[in-house]
Amino acid sequence: MRARSPLCILAISIGVLALAGCGKGNKAAQPPPPAQVGVITAEPQDAPLTKDLVGRLSAFRTAQIYARVPGVLLKRTYKEGSEVKAGQLLFQIDPAPLKAALANALAGLAQAQASYTNARVTADRSRKLAPKGYISKSDLDTALANERTAKAAVQAAQAAVETARINLGYADVRSPIAGRAGEQQVTEGALVSQSTPTLLTTVDQIDPLYVNFTISVGELDELRQTQQQGSVTLSQPGKSTVQVSLPDGTRYPEVGTVDFSSVNVDPTTGAVNMRALLPNPKHALLPGSYVTLKVMLGERRGAFLVPQPAVQRDTSGSYVLIVGKDGKVARRDVTTSGMQGLDWIVTSGLAAGDEVIVSGVQAVRPGAPAKGVPWQPPGSAASSGGSKSPMSAPPSSGA
Repeated sequence: MRARSPLCILAISIGVLALAGCGKGNKAAQPPPPAQVGVITAEPQDAPLTKDLVGRLSAFRTAQIYARVPGVLLKRTYKEGSEVKAGQLLFQIDPAPLKAALANALAGLAQAQASYTNARVTADRSRKLAPKGYISKSDLDTALANERTAKAAVQAAQAAVETARINLGYADVRSPIAGRAGEQQVTEGALVSQSTPTLLTTVDQIDPLYVNFTISVGELDELRQTQQQGSVTLSQPGKSTVQVSLPDGTRYPEVGTVDFSSVNVDPTTGAVNMRALLPNPKHALLPGSYVTLKVMLGERRGAFLVPQPAVQRDTSGSYVLIVGKDGKVARRDVTTSGMQGLDWIVTSGLAAGDEVIVSGVQAVRPGAPAKGVPWQPPGSAASSGGSKSPMSAPPSSGA
């Protein structure tokens, strides 16, 4: 085989390099594929209108137990902090002076009845003798007057006996309501008074409980204005619900109901007082505690529920990115009104059918092309066989 000359070898090498350079230039000229992003289709729907507030718990009923008769406190018959029933005996006051007062009243009644019997006999005799002229008209009037006076004395004595019996009953201090009895305020042997009432203890009914909270008059006016515009339907008292969160952040299992809304504005706070009734069957909540609560005030019509990762914020406010009809990314400034679960409630800025980007937001910018695929929450992706969703793995932007 004849050897090639050096000039021929050099020409071949230059041709190979030129072809290689043309190949690289053709590859660099190809545009990258559009970024793949996870999207949802915006659809208007009715969303609950909620407010996150702070409230204070109070007992449904509170009875302050006072001594209603004077005397010496003999003993306490309940355990402090225990549950008591309506009518249960709580304290005993020395009944001896009260029994003596009752006996004295009974004696006075017997005396008044005896006087009335004598006066009635005399009056009956006078009624028979007066028509025959055996007694004067003046004597008849006196006998009849004495009869009426004696009868009135009997009625007064009967009232005194009833009062003495009532006072004797007050020696046994009973609970007027069912609930949890509090701490004993006076000890055995103490002299309790009636003229200056002596507090013995308190009984609180804590099932159900009241949740007292306030809403600013400005927020209330805003809600009423949006209601007149037709975008909000407010619930009436008795239909609005309250969801309470415990101090550790867990949700309280029972749901309360708003049963009172004041018609006056507190001049010191500029707020309207409201109250909800909250079941407390296990006595897990105690009066006086502060709790966080979510109040369901009504429904907002035509709102959009957008997953939390889709809503971004900058100095201009809140916004979302969408994939437009032309396949390019566009920005939409939106207005939010709280959250429902893990979704933002968007009240303006979106239209029905917009494809909102949820995952892959960092890989695109307004004006850039993007390919939207249905977004799947991370939990649903794990349950469907472990396939990666745009939310769980960053979208490929093309090499």
